[in-house]
Amino acid sequence: MTRIILFNKPYGVLSQFTDTGNADSTRATLSDYIDVPDVYPAGRLDRDSEGLLVLTDNGRLQARLADPRFKTEKTYLAQVEGCPDDAAIKALRDGITLKDGPTRPAKTRRIDPPELWERDPPIRFRKSVPDSWLEITLSEGRNRQVRRMTAHVGHPTLRLVRWQVGDWTLAALQPGAWRAV
Repeated sequence: MTRIILFNKPYGVLSQFTDTGNADSTRATLSDYIDVPDVYPAGRLDRDSEGLLVLTDNGRLQARLADPRFKTEKTYLAQVEGCPDDAAIKALRDGITLKDGPTRPAKTRRIDPPELWERDPPIRFRKSVPDSWLEITLSEGRNRQVRRMTAHVGHPTLRLVRWQVGDWTLAALQPGAWRAV
């Protein structure tokens, strides 16, 4: 039977079970939170991103969720610098060209600030620069894609939370917590 774990990855945690890229190995990894044998992340979240990470022991499911050719939708809540105008939103919706080529169109809309947990450390706050929130749904998953897309339209991402992968959502899952489905 396939095991599926939904994990709310906190800020600063690597999306892997061991830290092979750091000599002193003091960075937090999945093994600090999940003690379930033979499950692996289906895709990744950057260390400075938070939110839903799906882990499974099923290689086919893992590939289906992570491989862009299957177009699994992933929804992100992005706190961005400034207030994107209609042209910026349209550019994200139409798809933009990054250094590694054009992106697929992204479902994008402005949202009210979501009710999320406090981030540790908190994002920087500047009185002179407003911020706003976007909900962005992608059907591909390039390296740091949401961050690169929002920066491309002039609104760098300050905080990024993956809220949904396919039909799975974070729901009431607190940072560092996981549940089997």
